[in-house]
Amino acid sequence: MKDGGPALQTSPVIAFETGTNEWRKLDAWPPRQAVSRSLYLNPGLRASFTPPAAGGAPWEEYVSDPAKPVTFHPRPNHPIQDSTGSWARWLVDDQREVSGRPDVVSFVSSVLTAPLKISGEPLVNLIASTSGTDSDWVVKLIDVYPDEVASQPSLGGYQLMVAADIFRGRYRQSFETARPIEPHQPLPYKFALPNANHVFLPGHRIMVQIQSSWFPLYDRNPQTFVANIFWAKPGDYKKATQRIYHAPDNATFISLPVVNLE
Repeated sequence: MKDGGPALQTSPVIAFETGTNEWRKLDAWPPRQAVSRSLYLNPGLRASFTPPAAGGAPWEEYVSDPAKPVTFHPRPNHPIQDSTGSWARWLVDDQREVSGRPDVVSFVSSVLTAPLKISGEPLVNLIASTSGTDSDWVVKLIDVYPDEVASQPSLGGYQLMVAADIFRGRYRQSFETARPIEPHQPLPYKFALPNANHVFLPGHRIMVQIQSSWFPLYDRNPQTFVANIFWAKPGDYKKATQRIYHAPDNATFISLPVVNLE
């Protein structure tokens, strides 16, 4: 900063790494060492790096009701009056309240025996169908803590949201032109989750949650195709049966940008 002063040795990227809660100096973002690994959704609500085998159930099913949307933050929501500051921390809210709902499906991995680091954009490859003609798909990548955390008892069983986003089905073919969804047809939805720099520690598990509303962070989808959702009438809001597919020929997975820690 000063003439004649020593050169400042700064890395091109300095990124905070959640999970370990450490700052890391990197040569680039995403790190050049990141390699894509597919985390598959499997029958029995299991998440695994092994693709689904033949013979299992081809899908998981839930009913999405616009009259009872999944909230993005535990009620009540008081963003201004909330003296606890909990609303401001919604991105790291415990997701257990959500995972217990019948209109949310949660796929969980086995307990990790070694750390797993991801750095970059997780890419969602979702195969899903709806009985309606429009639908939202919310996908969350979650770090599930062990049932007991001796150093921080409040984190026992905590479900920490690492990355999440929503995709509105009407834009599956084009973001410029909205189109209705063909009912009951398994269709691919591909989209990126926000960048993450996180380590899933040994003893933790990886969870993928999928739901069809995230209210009031996003407006409710009537689940009936209309020209403009803001003009939807009360009669347009209908329940829909949603299916998430995990068959060998219709596999749902998230491509994780994994960095080898060895």
